[in-house]
Amino acid sequence: MRLWKDPRLRLSLTGLGTQYLLALLAVGAFAVNTGNNLLYLVFSLMLGLLLVSGILSRRALSGLELEALEEGHLFAQVRGGLRLRFRDAARRRPRGLELHLSLEGGRAEPGFLGASDATGTATVVLQARAERRGWSRLRALELRTRYPFGFLEKTRILSLDQRVLILPHPRTPPPRPGGWRGEGQRTRPHPGSSSPEGARPLRLGDAPARMHWKRTAQRREPWVRTFEEERPLGIQLRLDLDAWRPGRAFERELEHLSGTILQARLQKRDVSLDLHGPEGARTFHGPTSCWRALALAEASGRAAPGGIGSPETLAML
Repeated sequence: MRLWKDPRLRLSLTGLGTQYLLALLAVGAFAVNTGNNLLYLVFSLMLGLLLVSGILSRRALSGLELEALEEGHLFAQVRGGLRLRFRDAARRRPRGLELHLSLEGGRAEPGFLGASDATGTATVVLQARAERRGWSRLRALELRTRYPFGFLEKTRILSLDQRVLILPHPRTPPPRPGGWRGEGQRTRPHPGSSSPEGARPLRLGDAPARMHWKRTAQRREPWVRTFEEERPLGIQLRLDLDAWRPGRAFERELEHLSGTILQARLQKRDVSLDLHGPEGARTFHGPTSCWRALALAEASGRAAPGGIGSPETLAML
């Protein structure tokens, strides 16, 4: 039912609240039938507890406004973080709120908002998972409270109508013996012995002693350590939209390119993307710019015989 005729607020009775209400009615009925003053006192205390719970939970929803929503890097079929920043008019007031975000074409896990800091700012990160790349719409944000006893659940609904861009799933590209065409190493003077800098997938000829076991366990494929003295070169990607038509093959190509960009970012390489399509040739620099271009890319031609491993698709600077 609606709470005080406010369309943004809803009130629902929880399971614990139902049991408490039945117990309250039973004590009231016994008090009326027996005329026992002690039962009247218990009934009054229980009724007062219910009213106090309602007043405190109502205050927990007031004075709180959504200030910003930052999408970060959200990949399809992978959990990512959505950062919500709130402005709290009552600093450090206990809130005890559950946050439920409605995501079109995906699902966001509930989060918890306790209290704001001394500046009146509260930040919550919600884990979200979308099924497809491209634009996705955030419909509404629900602030739910059972604070402090859990008898009644009050819900405040904030309409968002905001779009977030879902990036292609970063699938690991297929390995190539000897690395990608044109790949080399760039040395950087460093006094003394070199220290580990990052990691990359295993290539033919890598020594077993350089195995990165933690990253290997995380990625479920062999990875080795990279060192400062062998800092890798930058990566230049190329995608011709006229050579692909919509379908699963095109989506897997985008996923492989997205995975290559992720590897370049982890290895601190420079990355750029040459995108050719009906609108002409465009070049994007940096992981974020390349990811967003792939998220919005649409195939416009016939199927291509090659994939990411073809020489026309990827080259090393």
